[in-house]
Amino acid sequence: MTTVQTKAGTEFLSYALSVGMSADSGRGCYYPTDTLIGKNGRLYVINRSLEGLDKGVRVTMCDIDSEYYGTFGSYGRGDGQFVWLTSGAMDSQGRIFITDEYLHRISAFDSDGNFLFTWGKHGSDEGQLDGPSGIACDDSDNIYIADTHNNRVQKFTSSGIFLSAIGSAGDGKGQLSLPWGVTVSPGGDVYVADWGNDRIQRFKPDGEFVESYGEPGNGNGQFTRPSSVAVDEEGYVYVADWGNERVQVLDPDGGFVQMLRGEATLSKWAANFLAVNNEEGDARSRANLEPQIEFFDPDDPHEVSSKIEKYFWSPMSVKLDAQGRLYVTEGNRHRIQIYQRTPL
Repeated sequence: MTTVQTKAGTEFLSYALSVGMSADSGRGCYYPTDTLIGKNGRLYVINRSLEGLDKGVRVTMCDIDSEYYGTFGSYGRGDGQFVWLTSGAMDSQGRIFITDEYLHRISAFDSDGNFLFTWGKHGSDEGQLDGPSGIACDDSDNIYIADTHNNRVQKFTSSGIFLSAIGSAGDGKGQLSLPWGVTVSPGGDVYVADWGNDRIQRFKPDGEFVESYGEPGNGNGQFTRPSSVAVDEEGYVYVADWGNERVQVLDPDGGFVQMLRGEATLSKWAANFLAVNNEEGDARSRANLEPQIEFFDPDDPHEVSSKIEKYFWSPMSVKLDAQGRLYVTEGNRHRIQIYQRTPL
C-alpha cells in the first residue's frame, strides 16, 4: 500500500466546501443518490426521496457556487417522471440520461431539463433491464448501464439500441453481483462498483476483464458494498465505500492512497436558512457539533456517521469535474461534499 502526500505532509485530497441542504421541494436536496456534473458548469442533483413518498422526487439544478437554476421531473410514470431515479450521465450533445430503477428505463432531457425521450424494457434478455442504476457515457456517446439485478453492465447507443454486455452473475474474475456504479475512465476502460462482491472491477470497452481492486472488509483498500467509482486522468480511482460510510482513493495500481470520512461545513443554502430562521440559527450556534458520545458500538460506521454531522452518512456517489475536484453525494444528509487535490 502507498500513501501519497504533498511535500508539506498534507494528504492527497483536502476538503473545499459543501453544497445543498434538506428540502423536499424547490432549492435543496432530498435523499440524493447522484450528482451529474454538466459540461455547462451546472450540477444536476438526482433526488430519489424516500420509498413510498412522491414529494421530493426531482432533479435540482445548481452550481458549485450554490446558484440555483430550478428543478425538473416529478414522481410518476409518465414522460419526464420517475419512481426510483438513481443516476445520471451527460453526452457530448449536452443531453442528460437518468436511470429509473423501478420503471426499468432511461429518460433523456436537454440541459435545461426539458424531456426528450425514454427507452428501456423490463427483462433479462439482451437489451432488457432489471433495476438499472449507475450510468456513464463514453467519448462516442455510447451509454453503459449497471443492470443491477441481471448482474451485468450493458452498452447501448444513446437511442437505446443494444450493443454489448459485460459480466455475468458470480464472484469470479469478470463476474458481478448486483453492480451499482459504473464509469468510463479517460482512457476508455470501464470501471464497475461490484456492490455484492465488495470490489471494483475494470474492463476493456469490449468487455475483456483487466483487473480487480479491493476485497471485503473495513481496512484500507477494503470495501463494504461500494456504490460508485470515478477515475481521473492520472488513473487514480475514487470509491464511494457506502457500507463503511467513507470514500477511498486508490493509486493506478490499486494501492491505498487516502480515506475520507467527511469534513462538511455549512453550505451557503444552509447558512442562509439559519440566518433567516433565527430560533434555529441560535440553537445551532449553541450546539456542540462534535460531542463526546458513548457509542453503543463505536466500530459501527453507521452509528458514528449518523451522530456526527460533518461525517459522510450514506455516501452514494463520487464524481470528478474538469478541474479534478471530487464531489461526494450523501443520501442521508442531503448534500454534496467537494474535495480538491492538495498542491504538491
